Amino acid sequence: MRETDRAWIGISKENLLHNTEELQRLSGTGCALMPAVKANAYGHGDVLVSRILQDAGIRDYCVASVDEGIRLRQAGISGQILILGYTHPDGFAELMHYGLTQTAVDLDYAGGLSAYAGKINCGRNAGSCDTIAVHIGVDTGMHRLGIPYDRPDLIEKVWALPGLRVTGMFSHLCVSDGRTDAAEKYTREQIQRFGLVTDYLHKNGIREFKCHIQGSYGLLNYPEYSYDLSRPGIALYGCLSSADDRVRAAVSLKPVLSLKARVASIKELPAGESAGYGLTYTADSTRRIAIVSAGYADGIPRSLSNCGTALVRGRKVSIIGRICMDQLTLDVTDVPEILPDDEVVFIGSSGECRLTAEDMAEKTGTITNEILSRLGSRLHRVVI
Repeated sequence: MRETDRAWIGISKENLLHNTEELQRLSGTGCALMPAVKANAYGHGDVLVSRILQDAGIRDYCVASVDEGIRLRQAGISGQILILGYTHPDGFAELMHYGLTQTAVDLDYAGGLSAYAGKINCGRNAGSCDTIAVHIGVDTGMHRLGIPYDRPDLIEKVWALPGLRVTGMFSHLCVSDGRTDAAEKYTREQIQRFGLVTDYLHKNGIREFKCHIQGSYGLLNYPEYSYDLSRPGIALYGCLSSADDRVRAAVSLKPVLSLKARVASIKELPAGESAGYGLTYTADSTRRIAIVSAGYADGIPRSLSNCGTALVRGRKVSIIGRICMDQLTLDVTDVPEILPDDEVVFIGSSGECRLTAEDMAEKTGTITNEILSRLGSRLHRVVI
């Protein structure tokens, strides 16, 4: 952190590399990790995280948008960067310029990519033509992006489109985090469907492409399957989506991120007085309160107003009143030694106490992925 930071995020390089090694072990020796660094690496800082991973030997990454891919390229990230989602045709030129790999979200979209490449290559000799690298999305049952698995003939047609260089094919598992019999049955059906497409292509002489279907929970709950690539997201950052999630794999994951802010001011709130917007908190006795320099614009959910917790000097304290855009208030009556400029921990450890991103997600009725990906851009991210 910087001495002048009002609020900040700490990134544990040690824990990130530990998780990378654990997930590589689960993936198997023949499978390369393609970490999901979309949404600013789940709030951790996409450039910061990707540079650490690149130094550790990672050569494949996946993002959600062309802008995310460009940011990584401009930061010196080499290797394959796959855009998992849609890119508007106006962004096709940037795909080619920055050497990004685009998902073919359906056959018509693949045709549009091919047409653009044909326009760029018009009049060139065959040996000097540029191509757009693509991975074909296959819909195995999530019914989001991708060509339906039961139309492998349409999937095969993408290989015939000029100007495209098909380097991979993938799908998404939609209930791999579930531990019910129904969830497991559906996940294995998705995996089987993906295999049917692969077999079809192989029988038709198409073999030079990478396959991937496992994200975090695909690895954690179905480690017996192995593909060319795996796409860990939330697990890479040492978290599960929910605190009560249970996984089959024996794996040790360590949280990478901590979220902290500073005490700006300390004062007394007399009995009967109210505090904050809307005066939603009223003191039943004289309380000592601390004003903290973080709010919902930094990613502290406003729904934690009057019910959230934080750590100060190794003790758990309550958030009182409404969380503001840039500030919030704590009841620190039981921390008499607190001083202005003290650290306040929202995610991480203080003394023997610890608060996790899963705790925050559970308290707000959401998943850890959302909590982390919404952490504010103005928070300074520092490697610790």
